[in-house]
Amino acid sequence: MSTVLTDSGGAAADGDVAFHVERHGIDLIPPSERWSRPRDLFGLWAGASVNFEYMIYGAVLMTFGVSFTQAIWLILVGNLSYLLVGVCSLQGPQVGTTTFTINRASYGPNGSRLIALLNWATCVGFEAEGLILVVLAGIALAAKAGVSAGTPLKVGLVIGAAILQGVLPFLGHATMVKTLRLLALPFVALYGIMAGLSLHHVHSVAQSANWQGITVALAFVIVLSGLGWNQCGNDYSRYLPEDSSKAGIIGWVFLGSAVPQVLLMLLGAAVATYLPTVGNNPISGFPHSFPGWFLVPFLVVAIVQLFSINSLDLYSSGVTLQALGLRIKRSRAVVIDTVISCGITAYAVFSSSFSKLLTDFADLVIVWLGPWTAIFLLDWLLRRRRYAAADLARTDRGGRYWGQGGIHWPAIAAQVLGSTAAMLTLNSSFSYAGWLSRLTSHGSCPIGPQHCGADFSVFAGLVVGAAVYLVLAGRSVAREVVPA
Repeated sequence: MSTVLTDSGGAAADGDVAFHVERHGIDLIPPSERWSRPRDLFGLWAGASVNFEYMIYGAVLMTFGVSFTQAIWLILVGNLSYLLVGVCSLQGPQVGTTTFTINRASYGPNGSRLIALLNWATCVGFEAEGLILVVLAGIALAAKAGVSAGTPLKVGLVIGAAILQGVLPFLGHATMVKTLRLLALPFVALYGIMAGLSLHHVHSVAQSANWQGITVALAFVIVLSGLGWNQCGNDYSRYLPEDSSKAGIIGWVFLGSAVPQVLLMLLGAAVATYLPTVGNNPISGFPHSFPGWFLVPFLVVAIVQLFSINSLDLYSSGVTLQALGLRIKRSRAVVIDTVISCGITAYAVFSSSFSKLLTDFADLVIVWLGPWTAIFLLDWLLRRRRYAAADLARTDRGGRYWGQGGIHWPAIAAQVLGSTAAMLTLNSSFSYAGWLSRLTSHGSCPIGPQHCGADFSVFAGLVVGAAVYLVLAGRSVAREVVPA
């Protein structure tokens, strides 16, 4: 039995054991503890992806004014972005650490903190989104039992849900792998019943989006599918041996994430064709599409599933908080993030529309995550897909990735310019439209031409971020390649 140095600074045997608190954080996982296999990624991602949340995304998609046929194509194309999640899971097995430790190679130890802060906020935002849905489901169950959803009940549901969602990520990686894998199959069976109860009601809708609207809807699908998970991939692949099949990693991640999400988003969009209000209040809207006897099982399963997907967000936010420089155990970081997401959820439950929160949050994620993905992957390729693991673990002067003052300025410049390009081409139907987006708008738009332009933010961020980084850092990064 091997002894390893854990993120708590002490010695522990077997740092990642199911139903025990994981001892590792962002420290390097030694080869002797790389117990996982590529197919374990399938169970992990499938257990989280067979989820009611993705039905909601499909229903909200229909609020963009697309036809059901257009929604089918948007969902299929948008979920191809999960291939990037697979590619963004290949670095962890090489060095045995999390994404935002590896990210120090691209941005420098101090520069990476800025991006880690953005990722931490993104993960916490997704945690709050899931908690909001859990609370709404709890309110619906209470109403079914004849209990009024007053302030005390809402507060109790928020606090109780926040505590429960923290259990799996508190215990850690091995517990999540085992639990989520077991949850996937019964949920698949239940969704088969849901599809049988719902699909015969589907009918065509008269609406049809123009090309500008299609680009806005596609950006929404991409960021809430693969693009929104790119920065988390290595957090779950770092327990794989270094020689694990790269094709196997990409394939298992894609099958476990994209396939369930496509099917569930299609089901959500289908239900929205005959129950168009589900995007505004999904928990109260969706049950009306089922017989009365199915309401309670539906809500109970929805709650359990939402906890499962939130466990991934909460786990990643915890290790990202460590990467920010907080000298705390991974398990304690989970507790901190649980408290913060609980506060955000309380605010949202008492004051805001779910659809507006979701779409505006997705817009904010697009702005930083597209350029980051391009820079992170291009840097990895320029380094010939090799890192010096010991230097990634360093945050002091003298390491290979120190840069200037701990910052790799070409990456920061590429991030800023890529994010600017995303902002200029972004079209948020609720609050913001970039200058270049407004140039593509049409005068007959019923909500104002400034909100009816195209949205190329995802692609603009990716392309500009990669191009700027290649020009500014291509040669210098190539000189830092670790010998084979």
